[in-house]
Amino acid sequence: MMKMKKRVHSIAGRVYEASDYKKDDEVSRGLAETHEQVSDAYMEGEIGGKIERPDGTSEDLPR
Repeated sequence: MMKMKKRVHSIAGRVYEASDYKKDDEVSRGLAETHEQVSDAYMEGEIGGKIERPDGTSEDLPR
């Protein structure tokens, strides 16, 4: 039981590293795939974007 707890904590503490793309374990593959998805979504932005100004006003971005 203690071994399982230790393994769970080590997996939960993992963060993405560039070397995860080359590793073959399930956690590394998952982190690499998730990183790729987040990176793609970040670079694309969103369709309904707005510019929010510090004074509280906002402006729609043209498509």
